[in-house]
Amino acid sequence: MRLRARGPRVAPASGAGAGDARRLAPPGRNPFVHELRLGALRKAQMAFMTLTLFPIRLLLVLIAMLLAWPFTFFATLGSSEREPEPSPASWRKVVDVLLKAIMRAMWFAGGFHWLVVKGQRAPPSEAAILTLAPHSSYFDAIAVTMTMSSIVMKAESRNIPIWGTLIKYIRPVFVSRSDQDSRRKTVEEIRRRAQSNGKWPQIMIFPEGTCTNRTCLITFKPGAFIPGVPVQPVVLRYPNKLDTITWTWQGPGALKILWLTLCQFHNRVEIEFLPVYSPSDEEKKDPALYASNVRRVMAEALGVSVTDYTYDDCQLALAEGQLRLPADTCLLEFARLVRGLGLKPETLEKDLDKYSDRAQTQGGRRVGLPEFAEYLGVPVSDALQDLFSLFDESGDGTMDPREYVVALSVVCRPSRTLDTVQLAFKMYGSQDGCVDEGALSSILKTALGVAELTVTDLFRAIDKEETGRITFADFRRFAEAFPDFAEDYLYPDQTRPESCPRTPPAPAPNGFCADFSPENSGVGRKPFRKKLD
Repeated sequence: MRLRARGPRVAPASGAGAGDARRLAPPGRNPFVHELRLGALRKAQMAFMTLTLFPIRLLLVLIAMLLAWPFTFFATLGSSEREPEPSPASWRKVVDVLLKAIMRAMWFAGGFHWLVVKGQRAPPSEAAILTLAPHSSYFDAIAVTMTMSSIVMKAESRNIPIWGTLIKYIRPVFVSRSDQDSRRKTVEEIRRRAQSNGKWPQIMIFPEGTCTNRTCLITFKPGAFIPGVPVQPVVLRYPNKLDTITWTWQGPGALKILWLTLCQFHNRVEIEFLPVYSPSDEEKKDPALYASNVRRVMAEALGVSVTDYTYDDCQLALAEGQLRLPADTCLLEFARLVRGLGLKPETLEKDLDKYSDRAQTQGGRRVGLPEFAEYLGVPVSDALQDLFSLFDESGDGTMDPREYVVALSVVCRPSRTLDTVQLAFKMYGSQDGCVDEGALSSILKTALGVAELTVTDLFRAIDKEETGRITFADFRRFAEAFPDFAEDYLYPDQTRPESCPRTPPAPAPNGFCADFSPENSGVGRKPFRKKLD
């Protein structure tokens, strides 16, 4: 599979600024992977800072949090039993000023000496909702403590010592995981506050719903846009030479990010308030369109692309299995394009055998775009052309349907590596069920979503009798005997990185915002084997 050069299509837009629609294009990097490599000089610096500045900074940060706790504790007394007054009293305004000062001192002690604010924050009466992106770390809480805006949090967060008291002070919208009607209640509460004519504090929402590495803006969740009220986009930048901030699905864990960031001499962050975006009548009726257009405006301000990758793609990128997807895999793009055709991978698993039988009967015969459209039962379209191009590596206008079935199997059941390989052996194998080295290369290249892959060493290790052919039974026995065969044979020169993927936390509640609570810090997670790069 290969991402071929093709003209990116303009995203549908409506409302203000529609004429400058940002182009949709696959990002150059997997947005859910962050690789952090330290040279010898950086490592020496980290060692020195760990022994000198790190403990001092950590102590000062803890002191600041403890200092803020009494103010928030007394300010929230009884608030769990009664609804807070929408209009803040004078004493609360004083507490707000004190807490902002304490929080700014805390971030300063943590190395965030330069906090640049651009643009003008709109009052709640003009924009009741602040949409912040890109979301890449728990350090994004800087914007929350600066504005003292409400956020959407899981209900369990309120019971965390000290931290839970600080959270309750900003009057968050709590979401209960045990409540099946949580999404509707959350949307209703956001709408109620947004339509209160500025009486409630602004709500800051992270519409991406998960952390990325800031190389693009993924699909925005519609929660912030369902009320149909004006929103103020807010963009975040961390213009540091070494990115110790990003805490995404695959990369350094939460504690390591905290340690590395506190070991930096300086950490820079920029917060830019963009002009208030007022939805058109069409956008008020279509929250997805509203979200897409706001995302376009924010992407233009950041100078990054937009992509239709979603939170669900995190699961594909980090699914357990013996074939860990590499950072440059095309399968995320494949999954996006399949969804763009109106086909849902989660419902296509039952059709895999049907697709594989049809591909097997063709015996490896390559097909053109019209025949591929007939094979899928969809009309020829630009989206289908993009999907077809992934498999048309030679550019001759043909593709092998078996590759589509293998890729679809990985997307439908990413953790079941052997099931995908078995299905592929069925399609690629001869009458006796055997495949040669070339067929195994095609199978594994497609299963990993890469254009080039050397399988000679792996094939020879499986083919102990040197017959030049192997069966699925041979492959399964080898995979069971050597669970890490991919790392040992497909990527023999790769060294184990210092960082490891963090265990995926529970989804952000309804995708409205991230959970800044320490509960998801990654402490005590299972060791993870090295990732394929």
